[in-house]
Amino acid sequence: MHIGQAAQASGVSAKMIRYYEHNGLLPAAVRTEAGYRCYSEQDIHRLQFIRRARDLGFSVPEISELLGLWDDRSRHSADVRRIAQGHIQALEQRIAHLRQMRASLQDLVHACHGDNRPDCPILQGLAEPDAQQSDCCVSDPSA
Repeated sequence: MHIGQAAQASGVSAKMIRYYEHNGLLPAAVRTEAGYRCYSEQDIHRLQFIRRARDLGFSVPEISELLGLWDDRSRHSADVRRIAQGHIQALEQRIAHLRQMRASLQDLVHACHGDNRPDCPILQGLAEPDAQQSDCCVSDPSA
């Protein structure tokens, strides 16, 4: 099937298919005499794997490693688990960071009267990056 059909079948845009091919996640497509890319059912299955991994937030290098393990029938599931656990830890750190950001922003919004006065604690807080950054933007690994 051509790239448009492959995109529809896999749920991955044609642009991303070319990107994944360029970055080695997908083998180079077979080309017709006219130069059109042709994809097999195996390619579609691989694209679906990539899409699902991206939906779960895995990075391109992580997906590359997962694909290598998927292709390796003598793999150890412990290797796959290690990658997934590392990704969970990264997600937990990002969640903690987002919670800290939300709390800092909530504090600023709470301090703002939201009336016709020109004074605005939100803008003042944003103008003081060192004070706000130390409160909201440093990830605490123990959180």
